[in-house]
Amino acid sequence: MINAIVGGNWGDEGKGKITDLLAKDADIIIRFQGGANAGHTIINEYGKFALHLLPSGVFRKNAINIIGQGVALNIAQLFKELDNLLERGVPHPNIKISDRAQIVMSYHVLFDKLEEERLGKNSFGSTKSGIAPFYADKALKIGIQVCEIYDDKILMDRLTKVCELKNATIDSLYPGQTKLNPLEIFDELVSYRDRLKPMLENITYFINDAIAQGKNILLEGQLGALKDTDNGIYPYVTSSSPLAGFGCVGASIPPKSIEKIITVVKAYSSAVGAGAFVSEIFGQEAETLRKLGGDCGEYGATTGRPRRMGYFDCVATRYGCMLQGTTDVAFSLIDVLSYMDEIPVCVAYEIDGKITTKFPNSVELSKAKPVIEKLKGFKTNILGIQNYHDLPIEAKNYIKFIEDKIGFPITIISTGPKRDDVIIL
Repeated sequence: MINAIVGGNWGDEGKGKITDLLAKDADIIIRFQGGANAGHTIINEYGKFALHLLPSGVFRKNAINIIGQGVALNIAQLFKELDNLLERGVPHPNIKISDRAQIVMSYHVLFDKLEEERLGKNSFGSTKSGIAPFYADKALKIGIQVCEIYDDKILMDRLTKVCELKNATIDSLYPGQTKLNPLEIFDELVSYRDRLKPMLENITYFINDAIAQGKNILLEGQLGALKDTDNGIYPYVTSSSPLAGFGCVGASIPPKSIEKIITVVKAYSSAVGAGAFVSEIFGQEAETLRKLGGDCGEYGATTGRPRRMGYFDCVATRYGCMLQGTTDVAFSLIDVLSYMDEIPVCVAYEIDGKITTKFPNSVELSKAKPVIEKLKGFKTNILGIQNYHDLPIEAKNYIKFIEDKIGFPITIISTGPKRDDVIIL
């Protein structure tokens, strides 16, 4: 069976925990897109971890963890994460990396930072991890695949041409910035060869054989549907597709083979970066939710930035679930809401005086105002509850209300940050 775990909103929905939980039944866990620009927080018997590139199955002893060709591979970050696991007593995970994966270069990170600084108040709120420049080079066909670092001539020729282009950009847009030296970049890349070589694999054939053998495969998405380049809140999106369907490209999965798509959504809303956020709240109301949210506050796992906070958005979530092809919804962080007397929910948008439950295009979205309904709060500590029948009736009513509004079945309810703080329906 092939299952996908993906995000239904703006990211930060709690996918890492759900992946870590379901990885116990998986033979193979695959990261198929994105890079080190977002993190998955996991709490288990080894401690608390924020993973950025490594698949969330690295804590499972017998699992094979794959970084697919759709991933933006920052090699230095990869080794940093792996070394952190080993230093903290986690057994060395079985990691395979697609030999077609492309490398996030040091100049990608540099140009990401320089451009955000140049844009100033008009910046996109990038994590400055090099993601947009990386995917731009990939589309321009001047990226470097990891297999190419093992051929001196190919690598040096490519770097010479790329640095010529990049240095011209530095001259025109970022005067005063030190020029790129292809020899220095060459030396950096070849220094990774020996450690990286045992992990490289022709993933297409590996996955094809695994499917033929009936292996259980878990696809792990990064960010959420509303950050999709084509279907999200453009231009405030990521530079790859966080949709389950992209697993077919980024991990060599045949489209017909994905049987279950588990879309993770929060019991409230949060977002990092710029862009439309219709149900956003501000001031003390937002600060209270931010401090109580997540496992120790709503702050970015990659940047540490405080997240923007909001009420649950039924319009955005239904749209995100539609895009993902959702079969099951994992409803996370409901325990956070136990302090509220009433729980506001955004059930529709008002745009130019008209009410709609359809998620609009970017122009209309910028004018949207939330239509709010309020449900009675449950005012009870439900942290760690594992049985649905033990939930207070108000919490059950809230879950049912959300399920009816988004139109997709909630089959997993997360009641806390730990692996076992969960209800399976």
